[in-house]
Amino acid sequence: MTGVAGIAVSVLLGLAVLSAWLACFALLRFRAALDRLHCSAFVNAAGGGFVAAAVLVQDRATDRSLKVLAILAILVLGSAALSHAVGRAILLRDGTGSS
Repeated sequence: MTGVAGIAVSVLLGLAVLSAWLACFALLRFRAALDRLHCSAFVNAAGGGFVAAAVLVQDRATDRSLKVLAILAILVLGSAALSHAVGRAILLRDGTGSS
């Protein structure tokens, strides 16, 4: 793929990688487990969004791009539910959450 669309795909994929690296550095900075959960949610939402946008730019509205959007929606919703469950387990383990 060449031209403007190729450059846009490259930029979007670069942003996805940059968001993953940003989350890695944030993991080093954050000390509390609940704060670190935000890093994983950020990678799922931002990185997945950039990859899905790159697929949409490259393929336009095809079956494959719609499948990528469906996978992104499942990933974001699943990430939110898992982050909530892990955060609740951490609070219960530390004795700060109500049972």
